[in-house]
Amino acid sequence: MRGRTPVSPLTVETTETPDLGPLVPMLEPSNPLLWMRRGFGLVGIGEAVRLEFSGPNRMADAAVAWQRIAADATVTDPLKQTGTGLVAFGSFAFSDHSARSSVLIVPSLIIGRDKGQSWVTRVSTGVLPTAGVPPLTPPPLIPYGEQYRVALHPGALASDGYRTAVESAVDRIRNHELSKVVLARDLVGQLPEGADVRRIIDVLALGYPDCWTFSVDGFIGSSPETLVSVSAGSVTARVLAGSAARGLDADSDQDAATALATSAKDQDEHQYAVQNVIASLRAHSADVMASEIPFTLKLPNLWHLASDVEGDLTDGSTSLDLIQSLHPTAAVAGTPTADALRLIDELEPFDRGRYAGPVGWVGAAGDGEWAVALRSAQFEPDGRLTAYAGAGIVADSVPERELLETRMKFRPIAEALN
Repeated sequence: MRGRTPVSPLTVETTETPDLGPLVPMLEPSNPLLWMRRGFGLVGIGEAVRLEFSGPNRMADAAVAWQRIAADATVTDPLKQTGTGLVAFGSFAFSDHSARSSVLIVPSLIIGRDKGQSWVTRVSTGVLPTAGVPPLTPPPLIPYGEQYRVALHPGALASDGYRTAVESAVDRIRNHELSKVVLARDLVGQLPEGADVRRIIDVLALGYPDCWTFSVDGFIGSSPETLVSVSAGSVTARVLAGSAARGLDADSDQDAATALATSAKDQDEHQYAVQNVIASLRAHSADVMASEIPFTLKLPNLWHLASDVEGDLTDGSTSLDLIQSLHPTAAVAGTPTADALRLIDELEPFDRGRYAGPVGWVGAAGDGEWAVALRSAQFEPDGRLTAYAGAGIVADSVPERELLETRMKFRPIAEALN
């Protein structure tokens, strides 16, 4: 573990406020912290604590470090609602040997908005000043910077290379080396100097309101897949695996949904992912269960096969403990997991970084919401960006079809940049 740890225990104070309105304009233009869906969520400003982790124990190390910080903190939280009090934003690398660090960030100021309630939380090391301090309010809004467009270009794995990788994976699957592997490819671009990334976040949030729109340490995206949510002893997850393009009109759109729901290939891929999540959660929740039949989830650019999983925690696990157990799911790695990860390392000529890793937030008691980081891009301080998208490969996969699937999954980021 490395990073800025508090030299003295944190003092945290949450105050209810009138409705704050849209959250995205409140973000810092160059280093935004956000977790939001349907207009509700959390904005972070500044950094009171920053912790970085790496290696195979990165999530377990984060859980231990967070438990220590939360236990030492003095928290005044009259609301005691989801997202109030002490909160850290987090994003974790996909691979055990990724060069990209995993982070937990406690902002100096947290702005929260939920249905019928808004709040501001300030965080400080030591004692918060009280004398002469006005009631907590969000900082003044900063006008958006100029509009811009960013073109995306092939990265380390271009279209032809991706088709070849899919062919290799299908051969390995048909030789019974594994059942499924998820292969990703990358696109790269360059932001203009001084670009206000809130414009990108705004397009994602407006275009995909039912997804988790996030921004943590330069990693920005809008994910439809809930890895895990923990609240008051209950655990839920949403599994997505199997997808199809939306139709051009109402009839073709319904045909696309029906074809997905009846596709043996997509149903098999989906069941791999569902059983993987249930098996991972069963050690923490004896009654965990999923809906018997997956449903078709409609997004602006795709249909997904989806299943909801839920249960009651029986071992006191926190959301950080559970992301350690769940990651990586079959929906972003494959089955069996160890074999799929080895093949990903062999066939993907790049480091996924935080793509397909857990992203979300954790509260003082361990509750939290975490998504699988999909439809995302990593933005570097110098303006370079890398976007990622992947597809699940099984024995019946066709390289051209899987390439087209990745193009559909790039659409949210590509549209936000253009």
